[in-house]
Amino acid sequence: MHDDRSLIEERLGRALRERIRPAIYGTAVPLDIKVWHAPGEPVPPAEALAAAYEPAEIGLPWGPAWGTAWFHFSGQVPAEWAGQEIEAVIDLGFSGGPGFSAEGLIHTTSGVPLKGLHPRQTYAPLSILGPDGTAASAGDTIEFYVEAAANPEIPLDNAYAKVDIGAKRGEEPIYRLARADLAVFNAEVWDLILDMEALDGLQRELSPQEPRRKEILRALSRALDVLDYEDIAGTATDARAELTDVLSRPAHASAHQLSAVGHAHIDSAWLWPLRETRRKVARTVSNVATLAQEYPELVFAFSQAQQHAWVKDNYPEVWERLKKAVADGTIVPVGGMWVESDTNLPGGEALARQFVHGKRFFLDEYGIDTQEVWLPDSFGYTAALPQLVKLSGSKWFLTQKISWNKENKFPHHTFFWEGLDGTRVFTHFPPIDTYNSDLSGRELAHAQRNFAENGAATRSLVPFGYGDGGGGPTREFVATARRVANLESSPRVTIESPTEFFSAAEEEYTNAPVWSGELYLEIHRATYTSQAKTKQGNRRSEHLLREAELWSAAAVVAGKLDTYPYEDLDRIWKAVLLNQFHDILPGSSISWVHREAEATYAKLAGELEAIIAKAQQALAGSGDAQIVFNAAPHTRGGVAGLGAGVSVGEGQAVTIDNGVLDNGVIQVTVDDRGLITSVYDVAADREVIAPGSTANLLQLHVDTPNHWDAWDVDSFYKNNVRDVTEVDSVDFSTVEGVATVVVKRSFNRSSVTQTLRLRPGAKRLDIETSMDWHESEKFLKAAFPVDVHADRSASETQFGHIFRPTHQNTSWDAAKFEIAAHRWVHVGEPGYGVAVVNDSTYGHDINRTAREDGGTTTTIRTSLIRAPRFPDPQTDQGVHVVNHALVVGAGIPEAIEEGYRINLPERVVTGAAGIDPIVALDNGNVIVEAVKLADDESGDVVVRLYESSGGRARATLTPGFAAGTVTEVDLLERHLADRELKDGGISFELRPFQILTLRFTRN
Repeated sequence: MHDDRSLIEERLGRALRERIRPAIYGTAVPLDIKVWHAPGEPVPPAEALAAAYEPAEIGLPWGPAWGTAWFHFSGQVPAEWAGQEIEAVIDLGFSGGPGFSAEGLIHTTSGVPLKGLHPRQTYAPLSILGPDGTAASAGDTIEFYVEAAANPEIPLDNAYAKVDIGAKRGEEPIYRLARADLAVFNAEVWDLILDMEALDGLQRELSPQEPRRKEILRALSRALDVLDYEDIAGTATDARAELTDVLSRPAHASAHQLSAVGHAHIDSAWLWPLRETRRKVARTVSNVATLAQEYPELVFAFSQAQQHAWVKDNYPEVWERLKKAVADGTIVPVGGMWVESDTNLPGGEALARQFVHGKRFFLDEYGIDTQEVWLPDSFGYTAALPQLVKLSGSKWFLTQKISWNKENKFPHHTFFWEGLDGTRVFTHFPPIDTYNSDLSGRELAHAQRNFAENGAATRSLVPFGYGDGGGGPTREFVATARRVANLESSPRVTIESPTEFFSAAEEEYTNAPVWSGELYLEIHRATYTSQAKTKQGNRRSEHLLREAELWSAAAVVAGKLDTYPYEDLDRIWKAVLLNQFHDILPGSSISWVHREAEATYAKLAGELEAIIAKAQQALAGSGDAQIVFNAAPHTRGGVAGLGAGVSVGEGQAVTIDNGVLDNGVIQVTVDDRGLITSVYDVAADREVIAPGSTANLLQLHVDTPNHWDAWDVDSFYKNNVRDVTEVDSVDFSTVEGVATVVVKRSFNRSSVTQTLRLRPGAKRLDIETSMDWHESEKFLKAAFPVDVHADRSASETQFGHIFRPTHQNTSWDAAKFEIAAHRWVHVGEPGYGVAVVNDSTYGHDINRTAREDGGTTTTIRTSLIRAPRFPDPQTDQGVHVVNHALVVGAGIPEAIEEGYRINLPERVVTGAAGIDPIVALDNGNVIVEAVKLADDESGDVVVRLYESSGGRARATLTPGFAAGTVTEVDLLERHLADRELKDGGISFELRPFQILTLRFTRN
């Protein structure tokens, strides 16, 4: 037989495109159209429905960018259509893909939302177009409204265009109404299309020699032969009959088993603002609830408690449908987090609160304790997560993003993920390599072939539906799932919940392999640096929340305040957690999103400062003494950690002589270029800066990644570097007993002022960097080359630290050319180490070189600021102030202490006296991360602590109040184990990096 594959495939493609798809709808009648253009931001339905509408027609221009138009459609269903399937078909002028173009939400005449519209979801069945969303029939008059969102088409195929899609509104309409009809839906034509697409997708994945492929091609050819192009609807049944045999053959006994879960990954903000996400969520939930009426087998995984809360707060009718769908098992809450957050950048307590607020919402509203953590799209996953997952009461983890790795293919799809402390979580990484599957033959075949556990396990999960911008599954996807449920040469596909998948997968694969440590994503490394003010706002908010909880709890426990600010703290936490979403905190959203985030952080800072001030003044009382409050977990200036008192001096006076700053502990030499040429550790009798090198050297790189400007920095950026050594001025002075050097530099269109400070008694040099930044596609770093032989660096992560290589022995090592760290990084050799701490930056690169003298130079570079063009062409333009410190002679405990110091500065309050710490510990390696009152408003005191050094620790915690009982609890403050108070304290032992949460009742 001649090879006519291409002939048949091309014939089929043209027939579908030009003949069959256009025949889905038959006879049609136009709807009457009226329109009201909302002036400004979206308005509630009641306001929109009461507006003055004007007559309109097809072709109407509408919607400046980010604008809203309300359309009123009405018409009579022809009586002669009785017995046929009838739908309203609305095309708002869709131009892009679902979630990335115009969108709409259908409402009843009383303003009740019914169903979303997007480019692949343009219909509304007659079953929901009657009065108040009831069914209409032939002969009835119908009317409904559509809230149409003119969200601009996103130029993802030209992500380098310097276009500010984050501008709030344009002037000119960007869409034209394209269709508004009542039409007869030819279901048999629609089914024929799905039959053909399922078979065509399958056969294209089979080898040309396989009989199955040839049988499918012959069947498709016969179907086309019997199809009358002049009567598609009338001959569709005959064409389908030719495909019945090849569609009915069952899958092989060894076929891979796919658990298909409906999904609509909705970015809580990204290329649209938060206000638009609220509407996206309502559209998607409405779609799913409507779709489930026709396809009761649908299961839809809906993550992010924040998005559920938006529905509850803004769409009461949709909220009722959502609650019913959850009760029916159609919509399944997953994730157990407030949002699908970034996990590299949030602090430890913030990441814990993601689970606290997410899981508690699902428990309170649905009575569901979610078990699976659902993070398909975050940009790498911290090694702290497994322990937090377990402590939240969850047991499974799902991600997809690791399939984006550039350098190395991740070796597993189902595995146990081992975290910092040794906790293991059963984890799945879907081999279909997408969280927006369309269940096509190509994707199903890829999942089966790609599954790394073939031969040991048989199951994987596939999230299907339109996502990123929302939309979710369509009827086409669910109908396709039916066709491929048990199809020869294809994986078996079963629509089921994530819980059903994980339970079966874990039972089947008890000896799954183990991956230990972080899941580092080998792409999107620039997200550690982009949008500096967003990152700075988050860091500051986290530490202000620590202080607000600590001092408020102390004041209430001491009887100095009557009430604890439960509601305010809950609201503020949720606002901070929302902005940790994985396209906000990483800096990869449009300018609108980051402007709002900056404003939010400023507002929250004001509220938190007021809460802190009120509590501290209550604790200090009335008087004229200068009381120092120390929220850090370590003693400073004689003031105990978590306590307040009168500070004492810490060392001899500093001097400045001929460019040398000397406090008797370290001596820092600054040359006439403002560069550090020497840092001499007096006690160790050791020079810290590598021979021939200068520290605090600003280095400017050309930064033009191949893809995804705000997300990516590619390794070749290092090939083009300029040392910024030119100087405008260098001024030495002593300010309030602190040796100070002010260095001003100008380069290109930017300027930098750095203030170096050496304080009495300190083994650190503080560096404040003020940048007036006006570059494009540049990356600025500060380098600290030190004379330390280190083959690895330590970076603070949530509740501990991780080690990464400073060499590039393997491709896995080389891929980590940019790394994330929280408050500090550290390099050391036996007996000596150096740390760089910061108050608001995250990106670093650390490498080493061999010198001619045989020594090793290890260079710590901290990433200061970038200037990507997309999606915000004005990213980070303007003034930024960040703080770092070079800490010498430091082990990891000193790095930890200095990291807390720079982020939790002392506060001075005029009052009567200090206070003892609310809790005290006798082991410096055990860190108190949070002190608060219990969320249930019982008045119990909750203390969260962790082992910080990476070793075992025995410690006794002594409460500074009359405690009644103490229990160990999980993150949600639920009982785990009874503990014993003895001699007024509780003794315990912690494994490396273990988190322990204790709950004290008060007498």
